[in-house]
Amino acid sequence: MAEISITINGIKCAASEGETILNCARANDIFIPAICYLSCCSPTLACRLCMADVDGKRAYTCNAKVKDGQVVVTNTPEIEAERRSIMEVYTVNHPLECGVCDKSGECELQNYVLDMKVEEQNFAIANTHKPIENWGLTRYDPSLCIVCERCITVCKDKVGETALKSVPRGEELAVPKEYKESMPKDAFAVWNKMQKSLIGKNRDEDGSLLPCSDCGECSAVCPVGALTSADFHYTSNAWELKKIPASNPHSSDCSLIYYEVKHTSLSDPTPKIYRVSSDTDFAPLNRAARFGYDFENRVASKDKKAFDAVVDFIKNEAGVILFNGFITNEEAFILQKIKEKFGLKLVNEQAFVYQRFLKALSASSGESLYKGSLEGIRKSELIISVGSMLRYDSPNSVYALNNALKINKASAIYAHPIYDKIVQNYSKNLLQLNYKVGSEEAFLYLLLEMLSDKLDEKTSEYLKTFHLSLSKEVEGGTSEVISSRLWNLCGLEDMSAKINELKGSNKRISLIIGEDILTHPRWENIAFIVGVLTREENIEALIIPPETNSLGVALICELDKYQEGASLGYNRAGNMSISALGKGELDMPSLNQQEGTFTSMDKRVVPTNAALPYLGYELNDIACALGIEADLTIDYTQKLPQEKGFKDICFDELDNHYDNAGVEHRGYLLNQSAVENTAVGDALEEFEIDGDVLYRLNPPSQFNAFVNTARQTGSRRGALYASEEFLNARGIKDGDIVKITSKNGYSLSLHAEKDRNIQGDFAYLPTFDEKLNVYPFFGGYRFDTFSIKGAGDE
Repeated sequence: MAEISITINGIKCAASEGETILNCARANDIFIPAICYLSCCSPTLACRLCMADVDGKRAYTCNAKVKDGQVVVTNTPEIEAERRSIMEVYTVNHPLECGVCDKSGECELQNYVLDMKVEEQNFAIANTHKPIENWGLTRYDPSLCIVCERCITVCKDKVGETALKSVPRGEELAVPKEYKESMPKDAFAVWNKMQKSLIGKNRDEDGSLLPCSDCGECSAVCPVGALTSADFHYTSNAWELKKIPASNPHSSDCSLIYYEVKHTSLSDPTPKIYRVSSDTDFAPLNRAARFGYDFENRVASKDKKAFDAVVDFIKNEAGVILFNGFITNEEAFILQKIKEKFGLKLVNEQAFVYQRFLKALSASSGESLYKGSLEGIRKSELIISVGSMLRYDSPNSVYALNNALKINKASAIYAHPIYDKIVQNYSKNLLQLNYKVGSEEAFLYLLLEMLSDKLDEKTSEYLKTFHLSLSKEVEGGTSEVISSRLWNLCGLEDMSAKINELKGSNKRISLIIGEDILTHPRWENIAFIVGVLTREENIEALIIPPETNSLGVALICELDKYQEGASLGYNRAGNMSISALGKGELDMPSLNQQEGTFTSMDKRVVPTNAALPYLGYELNDIACALGIEADLTIDYTQKLPQEKGFKDICFDELDNHYDNAGVEHRGYLLNQSAVENTAVGDALEEFEIDGDVLYRLNPPSQFNAFVNTARQTGSRRGALYASEEFLNARGIKDGDIVKITSKNGYSLSLHAEKDRNIQGDFAYLPTFDEKLNVYPFFGGYRFDTFSIKGAGDE
């Protein structure tokens, strides 16, 4: 976008074409009041406080776009008087309960009333009863609501849901018309809207509530105390809480979070996390990040006997260390050092498939890492997601996709075998393609033919080879006939014309690659195809890490395939286990009790801090006893392998915040470098799964066992989740106990639970419930066949 210059209150400001005046002012640290606007969302014009004189005419800066040479004045006496009137109407009948209100001390209404010196009330109207409503994890007090509509906007423009709407209360509650002549027009309009409407749950045509993921973004953006966390209600004053900056420990977005901590009670000085907050303009959180915070491992003392046993086991018996991606970069570095010193195998299946895919991708793309990011998705004009149930696997990725559709007016192709009803409602510019299970390679090849404009000699030769392999099956072998054959392999009607329409001429394209691709039997050739696509200047790929720090682990550790042998499990079952879940021979700290770093899906090394104390042994203690010595775990932060893109920066020098322009100052981006392009593509091989299909998938934001131990997100039992079509076709009712059997004869009995938001003949098994061992159902690929019997079947 072209750079232009405007003047705000006498200060020259650089701006981008298409930017709003309000965002330009914020980026240049010029304050303009606004209580309804959220960055990266559409304006609602509900509060009108952002009014300004723009080239001599009144305008609302949240909605008005910058123009070169523009002169903006935001603080004339007339404007300030009008703003005071708006603040007066906001406080008409607003309950005087600031002393006990959950928002007191961080309330924007409170702040603006004081800042604008509202010292008298010139307006009045009869009050009406507004009963409090409980919405699951959120509590709504309509008597405190100013109908700014931030909650509606964030739900629609960021989260991608329409769970909330403005609800009319009746014309009889309108502000008397005589006020219209005696008060400023903007103040009257704001007051009249606030009188005549409230916020309510949105319903479908049949009266059922529209889906809500309980992400908590509505309560997070509420400027007053109307929407609050039900769990936090009346538990603490905001000013008593200490904010500890950290990163989301549950998923690979690693979003900025703040653990808010104080003592448990007057009689118990033990620190406790009361809630998690965030930068609501630039860092939306998923449900696990916001509500799954209290998963700490409370240990009273160090168990020396168990510690010595673990150290002895590693020295003398262990051949394998089993672990997952819910660890810091520094812990991964320690595990690698233990591997090198004792010749052990490091086994992390999710990080292993991610690591091998990245290596194959680099050999094809000529880059050490993929180019995509969440910010890149938000700024793209076309987003293509392949191989992921995005709302379930990576909510923040789908937030970015939805935000691009809503704010950037982008287009999207969402490709996955399972139909997602909620994603389908994001935009008319979204094309959902439900290809046949196993046909990901054919689908990616179709994208390669349609999106790649410039092909090098090696890739052109690959395409010829590919065409020849297909032309043996297809009479004539022309491009059109081969394309038709590929669409047929995917189980789809030919959508080439629609995709070319969405592509347009010069679009910035983001390609999101999910875990289905990483586990596919043809992963290596698919990596080659993705690499070729990303050689295009306008195509960026984001490869979603399966777990929080899978990318960090893949870069730091030399991982091995699963092998038999005496095993030490770290947060996993083994012959001997060390665990933050309290289920091993030796306790370990949880991620909310540790300092360290994660490597996010944005390829950013971000810091996380300890919110709560831990009194037991840590992994670094074990390393020291094994002769791998460092005073603190974070001493390894600046020793992370620079050849893999890490930098020589110590932990305490890492920032963790956004500035007013939304620029991310969090840790650092990994260094990327050019690598030799050595990959050679292979001919397509058809891969099919016949029979009843089972998918490995967790419900939205229920990522892992740690989420399932937290109070507000935990104690959920694993089930066989299935579409309505799947259950009906087999005569199974929601809640029935069913017996499922893998193709190798392994069986489980568990409840069936309907997922109302998916469509098609599909069922899925979760991994978050450690009481269920689901991995024997899958051979590596996320899809596999199984059989099922209901309670009444023989």
